[in-house]
Amino acid sequence: MALLVRRARRAATKAAVSLGGGGGSGSSSVELAIPAHYRCPISLDLMRDPVTAPTGITYDRESIEAWLDTGRATCPVTHAPLRHEDLVPNHAIRRVIQDWCVANRSRGVERIPTPKIPVTPVQASELLFDLAGCARRRDAAAPARCAEVVAKIKALARDSERNRRCFASIGTGRVLAAAFESLASAAAADAAPAGRVLEDILAALVCMMPLDEEAARTLGLPSSLGSLVAIAENGTLAGRLNAVLAIKEVVSCDGAFTDLSGKVDEIVDALAKIIKSPICPQATKAGMVATYHLALYDERVAARLAAAGLVPVLIEALVDADKSMSEKALAVLDAVLASEEGRASARAHALAVPMLVKKMFRVSDLATQLAVSAMWRLGKAHSDGEEEENAVTRCLVEALRVGAFQKLLLLLQVGCRDATKEKATELLKLLNKYKSVGECVDAVDFRGLNKLSS
Repeated sequence: MALLVRRARRAATKAAVSLGGGGGSGSSSVELAIPAHYRCPISLDLMRDPVTAPTGITYDRESIEAWLDTGRATCPVTHAPLRHEDLVPNHAIRRVIQDWCVANRSRGVERIPTPKIPVTPVQASELLFDLAGCARRRDAAAPARCAEVVAKIKALARDSERNRRCFASIGTGRVLAAAFESLASAAAADAAPAGRVLEDILAALVCMMPLDEEAARTLGLPSSLGSLVAIAENGTLAGRLNAVLAIKEVVSCDGAFTDLSGKVDEIVDALAKIIKSPICPQATKAGMVATYHLALYDERVAARLAAAGLVPVLIEALVDADKSMSEKALAVLDAVLASEEGRASARAHALAVPMLVKKMFRVSDLATQLAVSAMWRLGKAHSDGEEEENAVTRCLVEALRVGAFQKLLLLLQVGCRDATKEKATELLKLLNKYKSVGECVDAVDFRGLNKLSS
């Protein structure tokens, strides 16, 4: 309350908007005072969509909804209880503000547009009822009618965050997932494509993410997964992105993919295709998250990912990746290295060890932990075969040459999680056996140690 009062007083003394008259050096600016009752008490800006609380205080909708979204369910001025549903559009003050804007148009003020009426739960429920009914019908007109209803849902949800929350709160994600599954099953039974309607439903589903467990389970049914994989491989660019995002929701949800109904191989191949031939960064990152969960799900999945040629792609993606991409690529790489095929592929790649060592202390604590874990997998022999022993030796010697020993020592000094500490300690013991062979240490190496964490 006190903060709002202080801000309002400061605004009252300097309540003016600078309206530029042009771009030249000779242009002058006109200061136009905005009436205090046209300003939102929170943002102190001109209200564009004024709404009034039961306390009688009028706010700009965007500001007060942002306030409530932080969990503060009270009126900022009076501290009385306040909910989203309590806000009522103040058409009178909005029209007065619009008239003021028009009156000052010559001074550079633009008229605020009339806000669209938000969707109500009743209206949203009617659309969902129509969609559920259309999806259950098995006639030729059903897909077209479903597409029409989905288009309305998608347009309203994208119109404002308030509308999106309204749809999400009444279970729109579950209804859309059920409609997707029903139309996919019908298309599979008739051996005929469902057309663009499935991609349209996916686009609306993305607006409702994150999905709840029921919606994720519905998308994890065999018919739904089959259609998701087909769209991910052969759909439009937008459809492929949305399909990958949906697959990520399925495999990331606890308990949603305990039984993938024999679709694991198809999903893995589709995700590997997205990662190897990127269509956009968002799809690549979503594909990596989904791939990570699948690789943890079963070591055979990790082996299949390695057989699909994903290891070299992940290593090379690390070369110039940002923080988010680095963490995701390292997570997938570490999971794939749990398989013998993954380790063999990484040990054969010239950049594998140098990139893992380089990412330590360079990206984030999580990236460092993942890089150490991946190095630990590569530095341990998992069988008594001579070929693997030689490959492990080459990895350890290379790690020494690129400074892994010093970085691991530093990691133990600055501290890390217990699991990472155990792996780092074991790696140091393994590396110590080859210090005389591979390490080249001079004063320059030690002078740079204090910079490794920057």
